Amino acid sequence: MAAASATRSAEVPKAPSLLLGIGLGGFIDGIVLHQILQWHHMLTGDGGGEPLDTVAGLEANTLVDGFFHLATWILVAAGSALMVRAWQRGELAPPWRMHAGLLLAGWGAFNVVEGLIDHQLLGLHHVRDDLGAPLGWDLGFLALGVLLVAGGVALWTSGASLERRIAHAGAG
Repeated sequence: MAAASATRSAEVPKAPSLLLGIGLGGFIDGIVLHQILQWHHMLTGDGGGEPLDTVAGLEANTLVDGFFHLATWILVAAGSALMVRAWQRGELAPPWRMHAGLLLAGWGAFNVVEGLIDHQLLGLHHVRDDLGAPLGWDLGFLALGVLLVAGGVALWTSGASLERRIAHAGAG
């Protein structure tokens, strides 16, 4: 038992949880910000060139939003496939703290990368394209991403630490 517990952290697959976090973070962005709140779509910023208030703009944005959702679905499907493959190889599922931590870190990484590239560098859209000064919302989105990554890493680390303590207790 001690040997199994001691090697558990090394055997725990990390990529599935991280990919699921990135994909689910994208879904949250697309469903909540694009569809429910309708604050922006993929191309509503100055760099995107497709307005929110015309039929042609909404058609173009709906198409690109669909491709965005397809990409997030592919990430979730890839994370799920990797998870099933790991289980088929007999690798242990991560403890909930480690799994939840990597999910949060993946979501945060999505926010940071998407916020820096789409919002700041390319200007495709901003968190609130329906407002005249979106920078504050963009910075808040980036801050949330950093907090999610930090919280996720802390949760993952605490789970790994707990696993080591359990392994040492089982060895003694």
